Amino acid sequence: MGDRRVAGEAVTTHSTSARTSNSRLSDIDEYGFQRPPDFDYDTYEEFMSRYLSVLSRRARKWAHLLGARETVGRSIKVKRYVRKGIPMKHRGKMWLEVSGAGSRLANRPGYYRSLVSGPPLSEEQQESIRVDLPRTFPDNIYFRDGAGKEGKIVSLGNVLSAFCRHNPGIGYCQGLNYIAGLLLLVTQEEESAFWLLATLTDHILPDYYTPGMEGVQTDARVIEALVKERAPLVWRHIVHYNLTWELLVTKWFVCLYAEVLPIETVLRIWDCLFYEGNKVLMRVAIALVLNNEAKILASQEFVDIVECFKAVTQDANAVDCHTFMETAFKISGSFPRTRLAKLRQECMDQVVAERNARKK
Repeated sequence: MGDRRVAGEAVTTHSTSARTSNSRLSDIDEYGFQRPPDFDYDTYEEFMSRYLSVLSRRARKWAHLLGARETVGRSIKVKRYVRKGIPMKHRGKMWLEVSGAGSRLANRPGYYRSLVSGPPLSEEQQESIRVDLPRTFPDNIYFRDGAGKEGKIVSLGNVLSAFCRHNPGIGYCQGLNYIAGLLLLVTQEEESAFWLLATLTDHILPDYYTPGMEGVQTDARVIEALVKERAPLVWRHIVHYNLTWELLVTKWFVCLYAEVLPIETVLRIWDCLFYEGNKVLMRVAIALVLNNEAKILASQEFVDIVECFKAVTQDANAVDCHTFMETAFKISGSFPRTRLAKLRQECMDQVVAERNARKK
């Protein structure tokens, strides 16, 4: 991996791999992800040259906020700080605190270890986890065979197996491996990763990982309703080509953008997700649509539109995580919690009614 030197949160690395001649970046980023062959080093380095000052400023503010305190609670100030990004050194601890996962961990000492050493899982669950372990972030060095003591595959298997025993109603669902994997990369600790995963599925996104994935279907319809209000031309365009929003955004929601957006942007989204809940996922989806309205409307075929929705998550706007998050909160407009809850309930009722109708 070369010399990995932390500057704020960013890491300047050196590698002999092929890339732009004046780039100082390794072909492996600071989280262990292999940069793709077409990675735009120039754009990324330009972004990082600006973002480093932001990271330095945020680190000082967080250090002042935390001081010697063990907790910071919830307040307008903390919410504002979270939206502007949690420094990596504090991220795992703050996710545990603001989500309530830390309290659950403290209240049940030894629970996670009892789950890891619990009774054997069903053959189906064991096989599903076994198959998905090597598929988890195949572009990340920590999830590859031969990663040594820094490898995360064994820990990932432990967390997923423990989760199956903790929540047998869900068991194992595709997508959980990516979420648990990223939690391990951030927290560097199995028990913390487990409790964050459990808090996401038990409290923050309780309908997402059910067998029918009703929560994901619901939120896809919520996005459709919001796009109809805020970008009616896009809504009519999608209807014209007989596309469904479930097709376009399901992957965004299932992996909570972890396999969709650049890693720095994903972490900033998760900062807000653990504090504010699933409406942050809505804001990001709306921002992606509104930021790329012209590109979507210019796509004139079914396949082209699908590909456009994949491409919008990797353009320069998505790479600049700080500007992207600022824009997401501005461009998506007001998101009153009561109004969003009402809309979500209406969409959930539709999903459930359609599911029941299919059973008859």
